[in-house]
Order: sequence, then C-alpha cells, then structure tokens
Amino acid sequence: MVLDNRIKTFVKLGVFLKQFAEKGEKQKANLLNEAFYEHFEELIKTVHIYNGWFTEQNVRSAISEISNSLHEGFLIDWLSGYVKSLHENKKHKVVAVIMAGNIPMVGFHDMFCVLMSGNKFVGKLSSEDKLLLPFISKILITLDPAFANLIEFTEGPLKNIDAVIATGSDNSARYFNYYFGKYPHIIRKNRNSVAVLDANESSKELSLLGKDIFQYFGLGCRNVSKLFVPKGYKFDLFYEAIFDYQYIINNNKYGNNYDYNRTVYLMSNQKSLLDNNFLLLKEDVGFSSPIGVLFFEYYDDIESVNNLLEIEKEKIQCVVSHSNSIKNAVPFGDAQCPKLTDYADGIDTMAFLVDL
Repeated sequence: MVLDNRIKTFVKLGVFLKQFAEKGEKQKANLLNEAFYEHFEELIKTVHIYNGWFTEQNVRSAISEISNSLHEGFLIDWLSGYVKSLHENKKHKVVAVIMAGNIPMVGFHDMFCVLMSGNKFVGKLSSEDKLLLPFISKILITLDPAFANLIEFTEGPLKNIDAVIATGSDNSARYFNYYFGKYPHIIRKNRNSVAVLDANESSKELSLLGKDIFQYFGLGCRNVSKLFVPKGYKFDLFYEAIFDYQYIINNNKYGNNYDYNRTVYLMSNQKSLLDNNFLLLKEDVGFSSPIGVLFFEYYDDIESVNNLLEIEKEKIQCVVSHSNSIKNAVPFGDAQCPKLTDYADGIDTMAFLVDL
C-alpha cells in the first residue's frame, strides 16, 4: 500500500466516524453507511453491557477525538517528519500490539501508527475493550481491501512477530519485558496527569478542569488525578465549578468505588479529606488517586512545582494549567484531546515503527 492510499483511507474513516461523534449528524446514504451505520450505532449504545465504564457518552467522546484527528491536513503535517522513511520500498514488519482497555478504543492510535507506517498490525485486545476496534478494522478493509492482509486480531500466543508495543500497569510491564525484551519494543507503564492551579483560574476554566478529571470516569492516563495548589488555597470555587459533573455518581461502578474509598478513608481517620458527595479531595504526595478521589498537594512557589514535575516526569503523562510558568502545559479541558504527536509516555511511536 502506498502512503497516499493509506492517508486517503484513514481520512474516509474519519468522515464516517464523525457521524457517531458527540454532535455528529448522519450523512446522506452511501455504501459505507448501508453496510455499517446501523450496526455501529447499535454497538455504541450496547457496548456498556460488556464493560460498564463504556457508557454511550464516553464511547462517542472517544470517537470524536479519533475522527477529529483523521483530517487530511493533520495527517500530512504529522507524517512530514517521517516521509522519507515511509516512501522507502521495504518489506513490512509484523508488529504485535498488546492493548489496554481502560477507555474506549485506547489502542486505536497504536493500530493507526502501525498501519500508517506500512507494517502489519497484530492486535491482542484487552477483555475490557474487544468489540470496537475489530469493528473499525472491518470498515478499513471495506474502504481498502489491501488492509485485509495487514490487520489481525489474536487471542492466542504471539508468534512470528518482529516488534512489540505493549501498554499496561507497572506490574504487567515487568511481565512484558520478560517475554518480549528480545524484540524491538515499546513497553508502557502507569502514568497519571496533574493540574497546577495558581488561584487565579476563572469559574469556566475550573469547569473545564472538571472535564479533565471526570471524562472516562478518570480512568485514562491523561485524566487529571492530582492538583497542585498554592498554600492556603480555598476549594469552594473549584467545587462550585465542577458541580455540573455530579451526575457521575449515578454510574454504579463509579458510585461503588466512591463509596468504598470514602468508607476506607473515614474509618482510617484521614485528615485533610474534603467531600462534595461525588468527589473526594485528599492531601497526598502520590500521583495515582483511586476512582472517585482526587489527590492534592500544596506548594510554596511555582518553580518548586516545575522542579518536582521534572523529577517525577516518568510518572506523568500531561500537565494541565493556564500558567505560562508551567512547562509544556495543556489548556484546561484539553487533557483528553491529544494531538497526533502527543505520544503515550513521550515515546515517538512512528519513529520506532519506521526504523524497524
């Protein structure tokens, strides 16, 4: 498959997916819609039966981000740095991708990169997310049958592979290193995202921060799991600004986690614990807060935060802030809107793939 064909195919996929985004509108009748529209719409509405975290809203949010990224101009700009290697005539490599299942289609970017690099994708799906990407692959193959020989999903042992991309926890990373260390590999561990506040945030900015915290129930590595706030910070405005997210407690899985963690903290007489009946705020130096809990830590000056973030950079996926003093900060509300170049763990997946 030539590069131009791959680009055109993914652009067409993006146009199709846009119909199912949060504010998507069904397009006029076409062959792709006749074959897939009703089936995909039904899958979006019923996938929560298999994974209670995958609500219709969250699935459509994930589709929105994918469809927005599959714009021809974005793809051309993104690939410009790799174009020489991509145009070289070489035999494709077989790349195994072991996927997480924390948010809907979280493995799409890896699959996308493998295919755009001209290699063969062999996916090992998480049991938590085993329906959506195989459906997407059927659409790709319909758009261009050449993908039929380049996309494979397997539940068995990974054999006859040339490279591995694996995403999981710190514990699973040790397992992945043991079994796949002999191959060229990218092995990702636990990461979390943080927000740095300076007490000058507007109510709107704090509301957008609520999106960074609650989207996908906080399960993504780009979800904010900790706040850095100046000493003496009052949380009243923050709690007021995120009040519209109170509906999250109505999800049984989230509600059960919130109740459990609240009980544990109360029984252990935790100090510095704040509660608004759908989110617990706990003073803690850690980064990975449990579901329904947001850690916070006071700071004396912004430079000390920058220094800490640099020291702990291996634990952090992204930093949200409006402060110009925070390095590489993401605007409020954009934590779950990564660009094509915002690679997980800061490792350039495409550079890895084209250099195989």
